[in-house]
Amino acid sequence: MAMRITGMNSGLDTESIIQELVAAKRTKVDKAKKQQTSLQWKQDIWKDLNTKLKNLQSKYLSNMRFTSEYSKLKTTLSKSSVASVVAGANAAKGQQTLEVRHLAKTAYLTSAEVKSEDGSQLTALSKLSDLKGFSIEEGQEGTISLSAGDKTVDITVNADTTINDILNQVKEAGLNASFDAKQQRFFIYAKETGKASDFSFSAEGLGADALNALGLTKEAGASKIDGRNAEIVLNGATFESSTNVFEINGLTITAQEETAPGEVITLNTATDTSGIYDTIKNFLKEYNAIINEMDKLYNAASSKGYEPLTNEEKDAMSEKEIEDWENKIKDSLLRRDENLNTVSSALKSVMSAGIEIGGRTMYLSDFGINTLGYFAAADNERNAYHIDGDPDDDSTSGNEDKLNAMIASNPDTITAFFTKLSQNLYGKMDELSKSVDGYRSYGNFYDDKKMKSDYDDYTKKIKELEEKLTAYEDKWYSKFSKMETALAKMQSNMNAVTSLLGG
Repeated sequence: MAMRITGMNSGLDTESIIQELVAAKRTKVDKAKKQQTSLQWKQDIWKDLNTKLKNLQSKYLSNMRFTSEYSKLKTTLSKSSVASVVAGANAAKGQQTLEVRHLAKTAYLTSAEVKSEDGSQLTALSKLSDLKGFSIEEGQEGTISLSAGDKTVDITVNADTTINDILNQVKEAGLNASFDAKQQRFFIYAKETGKASDFSFSAEGLGADALNALGLTKEAGASKIDGRNAEIVLNGATFESSTNVFEINGLTITAQEETAPGEVITLNTATDTSGIYDTIKNFLKEYNAIINEMDKLYNAASSKGYEPLTNEEKDAMSEKEIEDWENKIKDSLLRRDENLNTVSSALKSVMSAGIEIGGRTMYLSDFGINTLGYFAAADNERNAYHIDGDPDDDSTSGNEDKLNAMIASNPDTITAFFTKLSQNLYGKMDELSKSVDGYRSYGNFYDDKKMKSDYDDYTKKIKELEEKLTAYEDKWYSKFSKMETALAKMQSNMNAVTSLLGG
């Protein structure tokens, strides 16, 4: 970069002159930066829209194209507090009987309050020799046997054994154990419910004395809850489980409350009409949101005359003015976008097409699902679908509910139609998001590769233009610097002549 000395001898505002001279080249840099910014915004809009399209395909259509999504069953209980029941696709329809005789329990032992010989507060570091009622000499040992499930651990105690040592060995047996210094009690419990996870202590001699001093025996005042299996009677047959969950003939039963002796409740398994209805409704809600957004983007007003702002232009505006200006541009970036129109039109075409079911061509309208029409719908919502009788839709809530009626009376037709519709839509979206060499990577509905390539090209172009601008500026600064140097030399010579003449 040339040394930039300006106007010292000429009196000219050379800085302003040079900036005027290089203004055209600076405009080229600004234009390229603005074009790159617009492209970045366009990429961001497409990325967001692409995520929504992929979500529609993977979250909804991926499942709805299989008949199992419409084989929903629901089980209701005559007393819902007793159990929760989830019916699988292979569960038997009809009524069954249920009793819950026992809930699964976790083995749990709360010790009696442990006391020290001198009345002081015990901690995890206290020794067993400090316990009240336990006397042990140096060199003496005792053994406590702990049976936990199918595992037995022998705990050796001596004069130096601490409460913490006992806890660690209990934990090695696979139990949870702690000593509450505030309550001066042990809390020991199994990690899982069920009879197989139960545990017990046994000992003789010094070991028995240690157990008593630790408050871990009934005689000392310990409270013990035995581990127990859950037990239910379904249709007269008895079942046991180490947890409260039973999986029987397609039903997943989670016992929650024991029935009274002799009390029998009923389970009724039938087609889950509300579940099928919600599947279709939720899909349409997601589809409508995407179609409405695409229509809004495609039909956006022109932003002619608006370009991304330079830093200098932003400095002259408020934050609100900048936001409004940029939103005006962003909202119009996909206006009349050819790729957007291709995707949108393809989806609309699949949704409006007929599907042959049992020799008859059927449409969404046969199930009470329609668009509102040009004059009834809001702008950019004319391609959204509404379900007749939907209580959440002010436009169609008063119409006859055909969809729910058909789910209840003709579930096979519902399954056949929406399975095929979902397959068609999924297949079309797969086709629209195929990889295109140099333009698009798989799974994208827009030319992500081409946009990235164009963005990188702008980066390279901007760098080249900025280098040319700097060189051009340096050239003019150099020229004016030479002029100033020449003027300074001339002035010096004149001063010398004047001085000579005056002398």
